[in-house]
Amino acid sequence: MTERKPPGVSFESFVDRQIRQATERGDFESLPGYGKPLASLDAPYDELWWIKGKMHREGFAVLPPALALRKEAEDAREAALAARSERQVRDILTTVNEKIRAALRRPPPGPPLGLTEFDVDAVLAAWRAARTD
Repeated sequence: MTERKPPGVSFESFVDRQIRQATERGDFESLPGYGKPLASLDAPYDELWWIKGKMHREGFAVLPPALALRKEAEDAREAALAARSERQVRDILTTVNEKIRAALRRPPPGPPLGLTEFDVDAVLAAWRAARTD
């Protein structure tokens, strides 16, 4: 839309014409989210909506690295207990144990980590016990 509004044409009709022509060309059909409702339509207004969205898209965490790893360890334990197979349990715990091991070797900035690696066999025993009940 590099065309300028000609003099003597109302702004509204100029914009409406531009939108109509773009719609006829199909310029709006290839946009992401086409035909879907806006996700934040019913959400309350937040002054920092753009910043929060950018941080989420870029993968930035609001928590310090040590607290983020604690949260990830909690989530991993819950995911392991809800896993469908022993292989999934082992994969989930192995992944988070590698991150915990790295953080114990070189502690991240922020509050103390306060984590130890998961005992995979103990978690598997709890997983099996929950399956037999």
